[in-house]
Amino acid sequence: MHRFGYAQRPRYAALGLAAAFAVLALAGCSNGDTPAAASGGAGKTAAVKRHYGRIVFDPCTLSSAYAAGTIAAQCATFKVPENHAAPNGRTIDLHIAWLPPTDESAADDDPVFFLAGGPGQAATESWPLVDGAFREVRKHRSIVLVDQRGTGRSTPLTCRDAAGDSDGSQSEQAMLDHSVAAVERCAKSLKVDARYFTTTDAIADLDRVRTAIGAAKIDLVGVSYGTRVAQQYAGRYPQHTRAVVLDGVAPNELVLGSEHARNLDSALAAQFKLCQQTPACRARFGGEPREQLRRLMARLQAAPVEVDYRDPSTGEQLREKVTSGHVAMLTRMFSYAPEAASLLPLMLNEADQGRYAPLMSLSKMLGNQLSEELNYGMQLSVTCAEDADLFVADPADADTVLGDAMTKVLQAQCKVWPTGQRPKDFHAPFASPLPVLLLSGELDPVTPPRYGEQVLKHLPNGRHLILRGQGHGALRIGCTPKLLGQFIETANAKQLDARCLDALGYVPPFVSFNGWEP
Repeated sequence: MHRFGYAQRPRYAALGLAAAFAVLALAGCSNGDTPAAASGGAGKTAAVKRHYGRIVFDPCTLSSAYAAGTIAAQCATFKVPENHAAPNGRTIDLHIAWLPPTDESAADDDPVFFLAGGPGQAATESWPLVDGAFREVRKHRSIVLVDQRGTGRSTPLTCRDAAGDSDGSQSEQAMLDHSVAAVERCAKSLKVDARYFTTTDAIADLDRVRTAIGAAKIDLVGVSYGTRVAQQYAGRYPQHTRAVVLDGVAPNELVLGSEHARNLDSALAAQFKLCQQTPACRARFGGEPREQLRRLMARLQAAPVEVDYRDPSTGEQLREKVTSGHVAMLTRMFSYAPEAASLLPLMLNEADQGRYAPLMSLSKMLGNQLSEELNYGMQLSVTCAEDADLFVADPADADTVLGDAMTKVLQAQCKVWPTGQRPKDFHAPFASPLPVLLLSGELDPVTPPRYGEQVLKHLPNGRHLILRGQGHGALRIGCTPKLLGQFIETANAKQLDARCLDALGYVPPFVSFNGWEP
């Protein structure tokens, strides 16, 4: 059963830390540690230029629509070869932000490079949502944010029309054809060579930045897809890597997107089990949200329903068909964060009773946020070169929420997208004596804890912490910021006292719009 209404938004085939951020903001969990009110992006303020190595920086501010406040930083543009194999050829501009240590007397050894998720998310744009997690780290070390080529202000490959919405009136084949045609148009409009926007190109950029700022070694903190970037950099440049943090681990061996459907269903089973174990939820919804979800999607798959809803951005009353794709997208995005996942039984029950307006509004809001957060062309450059030719159909996907349409769409789009190459050892396990701290959420629907365990096998100085009851993205949860600071300071994961994480628990499911049962 193909849920093409979901797959027509192929940007969601990403690991999707942006999705987790958007859902956390929706759940009221945006970072409260950032000062002042925000605009969006990085803006300059009038002040004195500063040098970091041989890069000259201007004062700027970092902000996000999904986090309160702005963050003072230093911003610069840094030129790198478009094709590193032709260093004297055409160049592209990287956008970089630098956050000096808050303790002005700090030695500032070994700067920390933060690597954003996606693929397709910009480090400078996602930073305000995680800044609070680095409060201990920032006391003694610089933070370096490099918008990966193809994202943010580093020659973005947006392709905004490549994943257009549908009102449910088109056939699956028509939507697929439309999506492929949009990608082809985007590819023809590019003024750069998208073949050179892969992870391998990105880590070469990072090492040029490292050299330019004069750092002998750097620390890497990768989140979601950023964990792939971190592993690739540390594997290629071990002599320049001091310590690594992997939050929401994607093993090198993983074919991105190939296991999304099964991972989501496994996470939903665990999340919905909380409803079965909660008397009020079981009494209210029968304790079987997964069956309710299956019935709802089957009904909408057969016959999309016209619904009046309020546009979440403008407040305008609109009328559109709600499809099984809207349900699948909302279900997946909500599953990233336990605060949002706790709403799923209630939201699904409302829709099952024919009250679709809240689901439609939330689905549209998440879709709009994600289209702004992720650069789909960059995601294609990564996926087409590194993963798409390795997709293998799995019959187990047939009865999942997502089905198998996402991989089919990506494979079709990659046929018309300029596709680069990956090194022969690209998917080899990350094996290293470096100190590595791995973080996983127990209920993560996209990078489950078993991925962290898989990577840990090859890391003699690694340690894997699994956060009970948590979803995708652990850096800001509980005492993790304190542990992060201690690890970056000591570069010793095994000596961390992580008993403070034992206090983490489960978010109970909502049984009404009044909140949790007392």
